Amino acid sequence: MAGFLLYSLVRVLLDVMAISHRDQAKLQAEVLVLRCQVQVLERQIKRVRWTHGDRMVVAALRDRVPQSAWVGLLVKPETVLGWHRALVHRKWAAYQERPRRGRPPTWAECRQLILRMARENPRWGYFRICGELLKLGHSVAATTIRSLLRSAGIPPAGRRSELTWKQFLAAHAETLLAADLFSVDTIFFKRLYVLIYVNLATRRVLSASCTAQPTQAWVTQQARNLSWKLEEEGIKLSVVIHDRDKKFAPKADAVIKSDGARVILTPLMAPRANAYAERWIGSCRRRGPRPDACPQRAAPRGDPA
Repeated sequence: MAGFLLYSLVRVLLDVMAISHRDQAKLQAEVLVLRCQVQVLERQIKRVRWTHGDRMVVAALRDRVPQSAWVGLLVKPETVLGWHRALVHRKWAAYQERPRRGRPPTWAECRQLILRMARENPRWGYFRICGELLKLGHSVAATTIRSLLRSAGIPPAGRRSELTWKQFLAAHAETLLAADLFSVDTIFFKRLYVLIYVNLATRRVLSASCTAQPTQAWVTQQARNLSWKLEEEGIKLSVVIHDRDKKFAPKADAVIKSDGARVILTPLMAPRANAYAERWIGSCRRRGPRPDACPQRAAPRGDPA
């Protein structure tokens, strides 16, 4: 620290000299640098060795020496600038030895414990996890727990306790049907609309019907036919999912709801939400439907003409 204080005092004195007599200050600075250089040469025999004090003096006088005087010096301006950078680096390096302020870092074992608590207890919030850690002898702030869970991609307790869409489909696969309606063009360029109902557990198409005019009455009748078929086969229906196509009439959803099932509409422009039906439609367009997957359309009961 004494060296840095001396360096600062030299710079102040030189600035005062430069303000009072600018031309004389350059000459005096050049003389001082030359004197320092001569002293260095007198101390050495073979190789010039610069001490920290010599480097400090030259670095302090670098702005006061004219460019013409650098030709006769033993060092280049780039070398002096490097010395100055080294002095600044040493100055700030002294701050690294100071004690670190702020919150202490969280131990790796404690972080793993926090993540485990959040995954195994989805209803626990930040303050609950903080309290449980205090019981185990770990003092961690709730904000630290929040930052750690966010960095790990774990949502808050309100969203963590909910089922994901994939988990929801897996939990209701036995009693869940996916419905979708797509169009195909015949060889005579006549457009037909096909309505399918796919069971998620067995990937079986329980109902597949086509028509050239998918009216509200036709879609409602297909829902009734599906209800009768499920009753005959003893299949319990709990959820039916389909997109927001206007061809799915509200009366058809009312028929499904009358059987005690729920109707869930997928989000807009989200084909993966109804991936099972979309996968079957993609296979049907590429390879054609299998004979056992899409039965021949028969005239069901009550099918309007």
